[in-house]
Amino acid sequence: MARVDKLTDLAGAFAAATRRAQSAFGNAAVYVERYLERPRHVEVQVFADTHRTVVHLHERECSIQRRHQKLIEESPAPNLPASTKRGLTEAAVMGARAIGYVNAGTMEFLVDATGEFYFLEMNTRIQVEHPVTEEVTGLDLVAEQLRVAAGERLAWRQEEIAQRGAAIEVRVYAEDPDRNFLPSPGTITRLVLPGGEGIRVESGVESGSVVSVHYDPLLFKLIARGADRDGALARMRAALEATVVEGVRTTVPFLRKALDHPDVRRGALHTQMVDQGAFR
Repeated sequence: MARVDKLTDLAGAFAAATRRAQSAFGNAAVYVERYLERPRHVEVQVFADTHRTVVHLHERECSIQRRHQKLIEESPAPNLPASTKRGLTEAAVMGARAIGYVNAGTMEFLVDATGEFYFLEMNTRIQVEHPVTEEVTGLDLVAEQLRVAAGERLAWRQEEIAQRGAAIEVRVYAEDPDRNFLPSPGTITRLVLPGGEGIRVESGVESGSVVSVHYDPLLFKLIARGADRDGALARMRAALEATVVEGVRTTVPFLRKALDHPDVRRGALHTQMVDQGAFR
C-alpha cells in the first residue's frame, strides 16, 4: 500500500506500489481506493451452503492491529450504529450470494466516523478470530463447514442466529512490541495458560516449543466471554495477568496495556491506534 496525500505524489507512489507488487506477487497490477482517516475495521461472518442459503453470523470489531494484521477482535462491535450494522450485514449476504459462494467466509469493511462503510476484501475461509463469533452465537463453525462440504443444508436459519453476551479475543505473538513488533524467535522455557469460566484457549505451543523465524509468530489465542462487554474485558484482563511465557518476548504486556486504555474500555476504536502510539 502507498498513501497519496496530494496529486503531485501520485506518479511516485504508483511506481513504488507496482514495483512492490511485482516483487512480492509476480503481478504489478494495483488499484486505487479512498484513504480513510482513523477508520474502524468491522467484518461480517457469512456462511452459505450448496442449496443457495446464505446467512450472516453478525459482526466482529478488528480495529486494533499492527501492520494491517489484527491483534484484538471482539463481537459485538462496540458502539456500532444499528443502521450501519444493518447495512454491513445486508451487503455481506448480498455479496456472498452474488458470487455463488459456498462455505464459511468473512466480508471485511472499513467504517468511517459518519457510519458509512466501504468494502475491503473477502476472506474465503475460517479466520483466526472465528471463536468470538462461536462464543456469542453458540454455533460451531468448523463442524458446519464439514456438513456443508458434504452437501447438507445449513442447520441455521437467519432469524435463529442471535448474539448473546460479548466475547473478545487477543492474539499472543512471539514479537517484541517495544521494537516495533520485531519477531522474537527462540525456545519457550515456561508456559502457563489461563483457564476458568468464560475463558477459551487455542494454542499450538507448549513448554519446550521452538519458535522459528520461518513461520508466523502467532503462539496462541485467548478468548474471553462475558454477559456484556465489560464482563468480557474483565475476564480477559484477568486471563492476561495469569499468562506466563518465558524464553521469548511476546505481545502479552502490550495487550494488557491496550485493554486498560480508556478509549478501548469505552469502545472508541480505530485502525491507527497502534501506529499512532496510543498504547506506549
